[in-house]
Amino acid sequence: MDKRVTKPQDTRRRHAEDFKQALVRRTLEPGASVAAIAQEAGVNANLLFNWRRLHLQAQGPSTCGKPAAVLLPVKVLGSESAPEPVTPPPAAAAAALPHRAVPAGTIEIDINGARVRLRGAVDETSIHAVLRALARVT
Repeated sequence: MDKRVTKPQDTRRRHAEDFKQALVRRTLEPGASVAAIAQEAGVNANLLFNWRRLHLQAQGPSTCGKPAAVLLPVKVLGSESAPEPVTPPPAAAAAALPHRAVPAGTIEIDINGARVRLRGAVDETSIHAVLRALARVT
């Protein structure tokens, strides 16, 4: 009686490294659809996402096409040196001010385990009010 154990044949496809790198480079182009590129090349999208992730990890954090974050100096004043709160102008006076387009976005401030998030069009007066309030709390 023959008791040999036969191993099942590995049916996974092997892809050339230059093929993988070419696909990954295409996924890094602005507006590229990883799923569409994978489908066009005849590979599973999850496989291409994995190749892309491995490529980006090997490249380091600053090569994703985005500029590196810049840290700005911040000085927190004690409550004794904090200026008095400034009241915003009345609605009628604010309407008379010239209108300036304020870009929309998000500002997040992490301080003492709390996160303050300002969303939308944030003007200078709002930021000053939040910073003064934080200075009184800390």
